[in-house]
Amino acid sequence: MQTAVITIVAGRHDHLARQYDGLRAGLDQPDHHVVVAMGDPQVHGVPGRLPVASLLSVPVTEAGLPLAAARNAGAGAAIAAGADLLIFLDVDCIPGPALVRRYVEAAGDPRHAGHLLSGPVHYLPPPTPAGYDLDTFADVAGPHPARPVPGDGEVLVASDHRLFWSLSFAVTARVWTAVGGFCEDYAGYGGEDTDFAETAAAAGIGLRWVGGATAYHQHHPVSRPPVEHVDDVLRNGAIFHRRWGWWPMRGWLDAFTERGLVRHDTDTDTWVRVAATR
Repeated sequence: MQTAVITIVAGRHDHLARQYDGLRAGLDQPDHHVVVAMGDPQVHGVPGRLPVASLLSVPVTEAGLPLAAARNAGAGAAIAAGADLLIFLDVDCIPGPALVRRYVEAAGDPRHAGHLLSGPVHYLPPPTPAGYDLDTFADVAGPHPARPVPGDGEVLVASDHRLFWSLSFAVTARVWTAVGGFCEDYAGYGGEDTDFAETAAAAGIGLRWVGGATAYHQHHPVSRPPVEHVDDVLRNGAIFHRRWGWWPMRGWLDAFTERGLVRHDTDTDTWVRVAATR
């Protein structure tokens, strides 16, 4: 089957260059690599991209980065180019050497082909002044504590779609069409990947964890909770609530509430911004 890696990006050019390095070092290279720049024309100057890479651009709106729309654009371009398997990889993730191969193997197995395929993501420490050494990733990176980590070549059948994440996953073109892509009502931080998983679950599409399809998440500063994204979380959470009847990102919402940034209206089951006081 023909494979396509799809990466959306705005800034983080060093991360993208390292992802190029990881793809080049893999046991198998993708047949296509679709890079979707969100309001970032400088992506064209990032060195090291694969010969099979193509670059697309989508505009940024006032609502924020169009993550859902960018992934949809990348998937559409990949399918138009003949891809049978779509591998989504965030720009801050470097593929492990077997990532493409293990996703292809899982997608070729009739027991798993019709489902969402998620690989483990391991977290890297900050790079040394000389950068990262691809050969040492397995020794220095650790897995996410709340996600399954199957053994290499093992595929686990999952029951909780809420654990799905868009950092690294794969779907066949047929599954992508059945799900219908990401809901483009979402923009900015959060919610669109949980919505994608709920849409898949509602269509009877399961979730699989694919051992050996490991991606390595590059270190970068983060806020916990992501206070700079309060408005995005509230807006996208409300969209999700209207569509599915429950609130995603509850950990962030609770943390925002503890900090006095938002409050929960129990009568309407909504979170609202708390006005700043002088």
